[in-house]
Amino acid sequence: MEFGHLSVLCLGDVMLDRFLHGDIERISPEAPVPVIRVRTTKEMPGGAGNVACNIASLGGKAILVGVVGSDEAGERLRRLLLSRPGITDALTGSSRRPTICKTRFIAGRQQVVRADDESSDGLFDDEQAALIAAIDTHLPGSQAMVLSDYGKGALSEAVLGYAISAARAAGVSVFVDPKSEDFGRYRGADCITPNLKEFAAAARKTCLTEADIAAAAHRLLVQADAQAILVTRSEKGMTLVERNGDVTSVPARAREVFDVSGAGDTVIAALALARASGRTLAQAMHIANAAAGVVVSKLGTATADITEVMHELASQSEELGGPPIAGLQSFEAARSLVAQWRDQGLEVGFTNGCFDILHPGHVSLLAAARQNCDRLVVALNTDESTRRLKGPTRPVNTLEQRAQVMAAIRFVDCVVGFAEDTPLEIITALMPDVLIKGADYALHQVVGADVVQNAGGRVVLAELVAGQSTTRIIGRAQSGGQSER
Repeated sequence: MEFGHLSVLCLGDVMLDRFLHGDIERISPEAPVPVIRVRTTKEMPGGAGNVACNIASLGGKAILVGVVGSDEAGERLRRLLLSRPGITDALTGSSRRPTICKTRFIAGRQQVVRADDESSDGLFDDEQAALIAAIDTHLPGSQAMVLSDYGKGALSEAVLGYAISAARAAGVSVFVDPKSEDFGRYRGADCITPNLKEFAAAARKTCLTEADIAAAAHRLLVQADAQAILVTRSEKGMTLVERNGDVTSVPARAREVFDVSGAGDTVIAALALARASGRTLAQAMHIANAAAGVVVSKLGTATADITEVMHELASQSEELGGPPIAGLQSFEAARSLVAQWRDQGLEVGFTNGCFDILHPGHVSLLAAARQNCDRLVVALNTDESTRRLKGPTRPVNTLEQRAQVMAAIRFVDCVVGFAEDTPLEIITALMPDVLIKGADYALHQVVGADVVQNAGGRVVLAELVAGQSTTRIIGRAQSGGQSER
């Protein structure tokens, strides 16, 4: 996927997201509330700003239009935008309202409380005029428009109407992340992307099944004169209902969910880019679903990198209309993934082997490995390396075949190959937090153990399933399936 030639105009409520991470060590003597000892503070653009960050992270270009205050939070937000390649700051400053700022207090991986600083005032005339002027300036160079409505006032009736009308006149597709229960506000949009709760509120009925969603969506599409509604359904995936009557659903892939903050921003960013690149809405939904799967496994308002999305797509079973994506990652892609996971505070594990004919012993090792880390990288010996280790008749399966099978194992997050006799070089390059091998090894026999431990990591020797080996499986096959005695 290549989105580098695409620009998306992001218009809506812009905010600063703050995350204060710490530990709860005691209850306050002043009131029965926990005391958080703050260890680190992270800040990032939120709302429409997070949409812009996702577009840039996915390889596209974003023009961010909204209103921020002339205050410390606004200055901090603009500095963050300046540090992110691919984002054009087209924000309007205001001395009459604060920058919207959401401060979340996190203990461990649990959000304890959130504090919001914002104004409920509507747009002043000069602010509204400035937003419309920014649309006129930046729409001609855009291939898509995202309207990010958080109900904070930036998308007034006048701004919404002008933006959609101007985009339609220019032939630019409009995608709306709605907050209002009245989808008529977004009249003329190409695609509206509510979550299930927002959709049910707009439909004024509970929608439990795909049939319920389809029936309600068709009524809402007429009301909003829109071309499609994409409903995000958490663990049930997504359902796309188009004006022409087509209904397409995609399931969510089972995975650990750390935080759903900002997942809707990621969905609409990926959807807009994929559609602008020439894909159908149904194909774009598959890409958006993969991007959402990436960000919900991260803590806090997060973005999806294009490498992560490609990896996620490789793990999904749905067809995208093109050739299947191989499970084997390049060394550079693996190193990029590991760096991103580490930036997110995730513990990266590593194990390696030939894994020629996968058997219960292998699966048990992988399960034990994944229990000791947040993300697991598996390095496979190349075919030449396997032959040097195992003999001229091995491997039975090629590296590409072994990688595809390995990538389908739910405990595995990244598969990479190495041509050397030992994985020392790739261990040194990736520098995992946890190195996992089977308990048939002694600690001093584990290649790379000293490297990982000297860097502050640890080594885990996992118990193995007795009597399981590829050599025994091959032997039984050669003997006509007779059990060993």
